[in-house]
Amino acid sequence: MQLPSTHPFKVNQRAYRPPARPIVVICLDGSADEYLDAALTRGKMPNLQRVIVHGYRGLARGALPSFTNVNNASIVTGAPPSVHGISGNFFLDPGTGQEVMMNSASYLRTDTILAAAAQTGRRVAMVTAKEKLRDILSHRLDGIAFSSEKANEAQERTHGISDVEKVVGRATPQIYSADASLYVLQAGVALIEQQRADFLYLSLTDYIQHLHPPEAEEALDFYCAIDEQLGRLRDLGAIIGATADHGMNAKQTIAGEPNVIYLETLLTKELGPGVRVILPITDPYVVHHGALGSFAVIHLPDQGVAVKVRDWLMGFDEITEVYDRPTAARKLELPADRIGDLVVLSKRDAVIGRTPEHHDLGALRAGLRSHGGRYEEMVPFIISEPLNREYAAKASGDPRNFDVFDFTMNGVTP
Repeated sequence: MQLPSTHPFKVNQRAYRPPARPIVVICLDGSADEYLDAALTRGKMPNLQRVIVHGYRGLARGALPSFTNVNNASIVTGAPPSVHGISGNFFLDPGTGQEVMMNSASYLRTDTILAAAAQTGRRVAMVTAKEKLRDILSHRLDGIAFSSEKANEAQERTHGISDVEKVVGRATPQIYSADASLYVLQAGVALIEQQRADFLYLSLTDYIQHLHPPEAEEALDFYCAIDEQLGRLRDLGAIIGATADHGMNAKQTIAGEPNVIYLETLLTKELGPGVRVILPITDPYVVHHGALGSFAVIHLPDQGVAVKVRDWLMGFDEITEVYDRPTAARKLELPADRIGDLVVLSKRDAVIGRTPEHHDLGALRAGLRSHGGRYEEMVPFIISEPLNREYAAKASGDPRNFDVFDFTMNGVTP
């Protein structure tokens, strides 16, 4: 059996020293800490319970906006959006003036930990539930990279692997299912068992969390199934780091209706035509959230009114934070050239829309649970091994979810 490489490497001003064991970092998409609490208190996650006793469990601060592309890019680069350049799932390209998906590696402005690890001899695999992430996360990667959404389409030349269904032992799952996430974990187990990989990033999907609160049976069963795969990874000797890209909250009125403030409608009525509101949560998975999240950017036809508009927006109960471009870039660690003239965040139980016509609320299967703002920023942070003294001190400060590779490699006791 070939031992994993221990050659150190450096990415984005951080040095990494991987131990001679399999390294597995998991992004538990949409996992607010309440989901783990609910499952643990009901005895649904015995393997995680053992990890907590032996290793470390705490909280970390994610990147804003608390969306999938932004935080997955942060995790695999070990850096905030101001460094890697991914500002959302969707943005207004300043070069073309077009509203486009931000799911291409061409938007990434820096290298990844995954690519660097592969260059030192690590057998790297990146498995994501959502195909939209594959290109960004596999940027310059000489290794395995595929999604459970399109596992049956993986080819050796383009994905570093073929016959994924044979490797995992199961057919490609539906993306709108708990199985899409479980398949990612099962693939990770299979890749280690078959000695195809010893350095893995496994990114799940938040389908269950968008539909169900933490105490729902469907959510509890899902986390129980995740726990089984955590146990299998531990049995294979892996050092596991787990965090999330964002949390999840109900965004509804007391009557159960989506609690939406239609920002473009309000601004057009106040300022006239020419205002463009961009919702960075926008992606192909409309059943999840209907393109409604708690973060938006505004492009104004006249930048001279930015301060006036900022102050006016702060008068709405649904709005909690409004920043101009320079302030948002500084305070929220965002790339200034990929955000609007104003950045807006909403309260815990509200989301921001463009116009009523822009959103198909009928696509939502079970009410509205979503994310994107300040109230989904704090996420679980778990390391399967005891932390050394230096990293125990860091954990008591302000750890970020994109510190997880650093903690998993550099922070564990020998």
